[in-house]
Amino acid sequence: MVTDQHDALTGTPVVPGVAHGPVLVARTDLDPDAVARYRAPDDADEALAAYDDAAAAVSKAFTARAASAHGSAAGVLTASAGLAKDKGLRGAVKTNLAQQPLLDAVHAAIEQFVGVFESMGGLMAERTTDLRDIERRVVARLVGEPEPGVPVPDAPSVLVAEDLAPADTAGLDPAVVLALVTERGGPTSHTAIIARQLGIPCVVGVAGALGLSSGEQVLVDGAVGTIERGPDPDDAEQRVERDRVEREAVASWTGPGRLSDGTAVKVLANVADGPSSEKSADGPVEGVGLFRTELCFLGRTEEPSVEEQTEVYAAALRPFADRYVVVRTLDAGSDKPIAFATHDGEENPALGVRGLRLSFDNPGLLDRQLDAIAAAAKETGTETWVMAPMVATVQEAAAFGEAVRERGLKAGVMVEIPSSALLAHRMLEAVDFLSIGTNDLTQYTMAADRMATDLAHLTDPWQPALLQLVAITAEAGRTAGKPVGVCGEAAADPLLACVLAGLGITSLSMAAAAVKPVGARLATVTHQQCEDAAEAALAAADPAAARAAAAEVLLG
Repeated sequence: MVTDQHDALTGTPVVPGVAHGPVLVARTDLDPDAVARYRAPDDADEALAAYDDAAAAVSKAFTARAASAHGSAAGVLTASAGLAKDKGLRGAVKTNLAQQPLLDAVHAAIEQFVGVFESMGGLMAERTTDLRDIERRVVARLVGEPEPGVPVPDAPSVLVAEDLAPADTAGLDPAVVLALVTERGGPTSHTAIIARQLGIPCVVGVAGALGLSSGEQVLVDGAVGTIERGPDPDDAEQRVERDRVEREAVASWTGPGRLSDGTAVKVLANVADGPSSEKSADGPVEGVGLFRTELCFLGRTEEPSVEEQTEVYAAALRPFADRYVVVRTLDAGSDKPIAFATHDGEENPALGVRGLRLSFDNPGLLDRQLDAIAAAAKETGTETWVMAPMVATVQEAAAFGEAVRERGLKAGVMVEIPSSALLAHRMLEAVDFLSIGTNDLTQYTMAADRMATDLAHLTDPWQPALLQLVAITAEAGRTAGKPVGVCGEAAADPLLACVLAGLGITSLSMAAAAVKPVGARLATVTHQQCEDAAEAALAAADPAAARAAAAEVLLG
């Protein structure tokens, strides 16, 4: 992204909203003097023991933050806690201590793992931000300094950073962080996902963002992805006020999901555990479109028993006893390794043994999970649908569908791989519904790591190629008379939600913070307008043109 002639920076819009205020540049580097004063133990065993203590303290701090967080934030913090104590990382530090002092040994080990993760590509590449954050925190513990982190603004501010680790993003306070702008990151990075959950206007992948100065006034438009420098104060405040009025209208939306002509488009919630389900159940949603079961077990080293799993699932199902819940079986692998399920040492985990594929050589893993889901459904009385991630063939869909139906539940599969979209009509002969995971479908369609800042324009969910696959899948559902939903981050974009409805999508599932903005926007447009906007977006040459064409139809 580049600066335009009006002295505005542009990036990838993630969370809509208009904010005006002073910049606070977050620089999370350690105090170089404290690092220079540090004297590491000469004995390698003593140095390794010091590293173990520091890594354990960092992991404990992540776990403590995860305990007070929910949903996506809790999941990524738990994953960071595990990474801080990773045995492979410790082994690299130990090896390096034979020839290097402690801080150099830690840095070399981190860089070794960064190189490995970057070479893997896919979702693993995202974790390089987490690794470098862990290094800063471990070094801080070693040298006796507080762990680095984002400063708490003294007054409401626009937070600007190169990138933010999950621990930093999860701790942001929407009361003082008016907007979030990062130089790196893509629309489905951890920063973007957590910012959406918190409802903070956010723009990522903004080239030149760190050129902004702390204290200078900017106007951030999270809907179009612009950061205007030195805006006219009166005009800026008017735009913020218009946005505030629109937000008040959004806040008053109470559901259910309907277009202005009465066409139903279900608005559903994404949940990760019992607490996030309870919170979502209080909102104007018609059910859960995505229960991410793997997030309940990221910290487990051994597979929980059927009874333990049943208890966990029942806690998430129970709040929706009067509605329905779509449960996704373990989406483990790639960026969500689970010790008892995933394979170690894969060269390319994003294209490896993940999701449903884990059951191919370990069928008991899936059988036990399905038994637990069925038991939880019976215990709670909640209508329960079950879908599998990473389904590539009709045979896989058929086998999964049979296993789910044997347990008296409704069966579906996720459309995350282009082959599933292209064969959607045949998939629906084998299952009862489809749910499109736009995050992975975008990545695999465009052959672009969704965490690569330089490729953010390719992984934009407005890519016409992605919309074409959505259209194919939705048409298959319409022909079969079966529901087709979207549960990827694309569903949380109010404007794109209208386009998805125009393509024939019957339900949209999203983080709780996005429910009212999406529902309120859907209520302002007719089905014909949505179809016209979808046609315009499909005909566009690129994501920016698709977004602009849809906006012209829907917003005038």
